This record gives sequence, C-alpha cells and structure tokens, in this order.
Amino acid sequence: MTARGQVRACVGALYPSPLLLAASLLMAALLMAALLMAALLTAASVEAQQAKPPTKMPLPAANPPPTRIVTQGLGKTMTEDLIPCAFPEPGMNLRKNAVGEITAKDGTKLTVPAATNYATAPKLPDLYNECTKVMPKSLAEVDLNKVPIIEIDKDGEVVTGFLVADNYFELYINGKLIGVDVTPYTPFNSHVVRFRVKRPYTIAVLAQDWEDKLGLGMEVFQANPWHSGDGGFVARFSDGTVTDSTWKAQSFYIAPLQHPDDVVEYGNIHDTSHLGGRIHPLARMPTCREFCFAIHYPIPDGWMAPEFDDSAWPRAFEYLDQDVGIVGVPAYWRYPEAFMGARWIWTISLVFDNTVLLRRIVK
Repeated sequence: MTARGQVRACVGALYPSPLLLAASLLMAALLMAALLMAALLTAASVEAQQAKPPTKMPLPAANPPPTRIVTQGLGKTMTEDLIPCAFPEPGMNLRKNAVGEITAKDGTKLTVPAATNYATAPKLPDLYNECTKVMPKSLAEVDLNKVPIIEIDKDGEVVTGFLVADNYFELYINGKLIGVDVTPYTPFNSHVVRFRVKRPYTIAVLAQDWEDKLGLGMEVFQANPWHSGDGGFVARFSDGTVTDSTWKAQSFYIAPLQHPDDVVEYGNIHDTSHLGGRIHPLARMPTCREFCFAIHYPIPDGWMAPEFDDSAWPRAFEYLDQDVGIVGVPAYWRYPEAFMGARWIWTISLVFDNTVLLRRIVK
C-alpha cells in the first residue's frame, strides 16, 4: 500500500463515511428504545401485581351499618308558615317557615326539613329578633335578670348561654328540652338562655338548615331558586363552654344530590366532601333541580340523653363567619363579647348536610 493509501485508510477509520455514521446512530437508537420498552413492561407487570392504594383513609365499618332512606323530588307542603313575622318591614330577609312531607322510595313518610318540637316546645328568650322588635344596640342593654332560670338541678350553678343557628335549633340539657329557636328560617335571630345545672352535664342540639324547596335542601339565593343552602351553629356559655371541634356532630339529612351515591360512608362519616368542597362557593351546584335526591338516616332514640353513646360520631368541623355568610348580621355581629371564643360548627359539609345533631359533655 502506498503512503497515500495508508493515510486514506487511517482517516477512514477515524472519520467514517456519513452513511456508515447514520447507520450506527440508528442502531444505537433502536437498542435504547428496546431497553426502555423492556423496563416499562417490567414496571407495569410489578404495578399490576401490587394492590392499588386506597383513595381514602380506611375506617372501620359502622356498627350497626347505617340505614339509608332515599327520597327524590319535592315534598308536599303541609304547613305554609309556622310563625309569620309579627312586624314585617321592607328590606327584611323574610322567608316562610314551611313544613312538608315526602314519601321515600321504600314508602317511609318523612317530615321535611325535619320533625321538630316547634309547635309544643317553649320558645327561648330573644337576644335579637326583628320580628318581635327585640333589638338591643349592645349587650349592655340586655337585662339578664329578666331571663328566667330553668332548673335542671336544684343545687347546681346558674349557666347563661348565647346561641345562634343558621337556621333553627332545639336545645337539650341532660336530656330535657329547654327550648327552641323562635324563628325557624329568617330573618336571622339570636337567643339567650339561663339554666341551673350540676357538672358533669350534657348539651345536645338539633340544628337544622331550613329550606325553600322542601325535601331538597335548596333555597332562593341571588335570583337562583335552586341554590344549595348552608347551615351553622354557634354558642357560648358562662361556664366557659364554647362551640368548637371538641363537640360531636352527625348528619341525618343530606341534600341536594345528583345521585344517592354522592354520599360515601366511611365508617360513621357521611362524606360529601368530594363534591367540590365543604363550603360555598367551592361546593358543586347540582343541576338536577326538582329531580334531585336526598339521603335521610333515622335519628336514634334518646340521642339527647346523657347516657347516649356518641363515641362513634365524628367530631364537629369549625367554620369561619365568612363560611357561614353571617358577616355583618346584627343578631350575631352586634354582640361580639357574647360569642367570644366560640366557633361556628357543623358536620363535614356546611352545604349538603341539613339536619345535624350536636353533643357536648361538660365536665
């Protein structure tokens, strides 16, 4: 081989032709693709053999399992207005306190929004009520000596409480019905109560978000007649007891729902938090209108008694004034010292849970 041929061979070895280089790169790319595909298939095979992680924290099954009662559509109005406002004024947030009846899929007849003791129970004294013209400008104007003391225990201490519900509540102390909210729906009002009791004692509250669309948990809001409502309860007592997450709270009427399966039961939690959120405006607005569903659970006998076992009930959730939509409402906002330290409470959903039972043991 000549010197020029030797040089050409060396250059060819160091710098292969473009065609050869392209072929080499293609072979390398195909090899890498084959290796990657093999790795992916191996990973997929391993994943298929593994159990899928739970989407929710596993909880023990409720014992006994919850009994669901399913209704659909509007109830029949039985009472147009439990108590018309005595002094209606232009601009009042005035709604009728209607009560109805609905028949469930299994034939069960239910009172909606709830079966209450309103017709026969004593009405609690007003702290603020536009319909009775009780509207003190401050707490200093409230004469507590005029509030009757309800006796539970003769040798107990006198406890004073201030309470507001969105919308209605019934108050029990040691299983005794002390009194009920005088205005089931609106305008928003507040109450003061005094009772004599010994520790430990049990506070039990039936709290109800009232409704315009009976049986559906819906109300008229900003010209929308099919808007989901929301609830809330707040109270402070002179012995230091306040509403907060130490209370127990369980839901018994959940609506409006696109489908009954929207309520998912995790142990004793009736969960709808997956429906966008727990408060407005995050909670998803159903589009089913008069065809929406509701889930009802039977209220247990003796739920208000001190000996009732609420250990399986979830704890209450705390909410802000803004969540409840109570900012600036004089029945609550005018008396900050009356509710100092108390939190608005409800169940896991402020929007979809309509009938809620609350309990707190004061030690």
